[in-house]
Amino acid sequence: MQPLLHPAASALGWHGTVVPDVAVLGHQVSAVVRVRADVHEWRRANGWPPQANPSWFRSWFEPAAHDRLPLPAVELVGVLVGESTVDRALQSCGTLMTLAPCSVVLPAPQGERSWPLMELDYYGIGVVAVDEAGTAELLVPPEDRSTEFGPSLFGRWLLEVLYDRVLKEAPARVES
Repeated sequence: MQPLLHPAASALGWHGTVVPDVAVLGHQVSAVVRVRADVHEWRRANGWPPQANPSWFRSWFEPAAHDRLPLPAVELVGVLVGESTVDRALQSCGTLMTLAPCSVVLPAPQGERSWPLMELDYYGIGVVAVDEAGTAELLVPPEDRSTEFGPSLFGRWLLEVLYDRVLKEAPARVES
């Protein structure tokens, strides 16, 4: 699925760093994030590296443990999933679409194996088909429903996980 991610993100108009293979709530997904350079620089200068450990992160909400908290250094632009059935796609995107737009990435062409796109469209889940040459076609645009739900502890923790992954996998993109 990895070769399909960049063309899919481009077809969706999602600009940023693609973070592949993120384990979230029992599903393997990929995320497109945008690094907030000013926040990254501040965090680096002030000793606030990514905190991906969930137990440490919960302590941020204990006023006795911390008198200040860092801002998130990445923005979650969108989530990409590669699933084999509509039901699995709905499960993968279910909780994540409360944080950012979510799209299913399918190998093209679909032909007779075509997916029932109406159900995914109904729930606001996007669909992108990418062929072997890397040509991507946006079949269903995703909806951004994150504003309907507001911030969450889970979402804030996921941003730290993604920030950690970006620094480990693409440090040149962060430092430029």
